Amino acid sequence: MTKRSRRTHSATFKAKVAMAALKGDKTLAELAQQYDVHPSQITEWKQQLAEHAADVFGGNAKTAAEPPVDVKALHAKIGQLTLENDFLQGALGKAGLLSGKR
Repeated sequence: MTKRSRRTHSATFKAKVAMAALKGDKTLAELAQQYDVHPSQITEWKQQLAEHAADVFGGNAKTAAEPPVDVKALHAKIGQLTLENDFLQGALGKAGLLSGKR
């Protein structure tokens, strides 16, 4: 018996197999043979689908939202970069490498 290399399945495929398992029309062995995956893998995907089904309908909105932005830190960074640009522009102008403003 030869060993098969590790496969990666798309999220669509996993959802399709898990939904088929949730329907209950076929046994796990039949689904495993049909989709060529191990029955324990189907059970795991089925469990993951059941656990995260509420996320589809916005049940866990806090994890989907972006982290809060620190406005003070961003303003400080903008100020620092503006000072650096002004300094470099003045230095290049004195050196004759910068011909006027853009």
